[in-house]
Amino acid sequence: MTPPKTPAPGPLASVASPGDLSNAPGPPASVPSPGGSSQDPLAGFHEERPAVRLLVDREAVQGRVAELGAELRADYEGVEPVLVSVLRGGVVFLADLVRAAAMPCRVDFMAISRFDASEDTGVVRIEKDLDLDLSGAHVLVVEDIVDTGLTLTYLLRVLAARRPASLRVCALLDKRARRIVDVPLSYVGFEVPDVFLVGYGLDLDERERGRGELLAIDDLRAVRGNPALLDLPTRPDGAWETPRV
Repeated sequence: MTPPKTPAPGPLASVASPGDLSNAPGPPASVPSPGGSSQDPLAGFHEERPAVRLLVDREAVQGRVAELGAELRADYEGVEPVLVSVLRGGVVFLADLVRAAAMPCRVDFMAISRFDASEDTGVVRIEKDLDLDLSGAHVLVVEDIVDTGLTLTYLLRVLAARRPASLRVCALLDKRARRIVDVPLSYVGFEVPDVFLVGYGLDLDERERGRGELLAIDDLRAVRGNPALLDLPTRPDGAWETPRV
């Protein structure tokens, strides 16, 4: 059995980081406001940002997942990697990625819970451990989103201690603006802005994971009060970027 074609980084080795976010959303539209002065052409208008924006539509998500699957199929040719996902957010991405890669592989899951200090340290409690032995295996951690990198760094240390032959990360979303630890990401779907995201495995109060698109929520209070707002966006605002190779 031969290792993947692309040299695998060490468990916590640095890799080239994807390109920085450069495609920011345009200014919000103005809407009329009652009681404006007729002498000022701008009077009676105020800027109003929508509560929900369509960040990445279904076609873009599926297209990028297909590209990632093709990359994995080429890089892991001749080996059977173990794909590891942390429950529950990454399950949707993992399922589509396995189908897109169309390669021999095994799949396993972890479940974690956080302490009060987890936000600062990244240390978590493993509620469900892996069933597979990772010793000598080529392991790919499949994440839905990476932000600070603290928890992922801790999990990589835990997995590296099990002596896999290689250890990499494939993340659908990279929220680099929140990064604290420079965790290595070998594969990235999209870089996204620092905003609350829902859909394609990401939840809002444990709902909405099944949406095929990714929505950016700018007013959580409004959406919780009126969930129908999630069905209004119809066009992506373009505030994401496919990482440059």
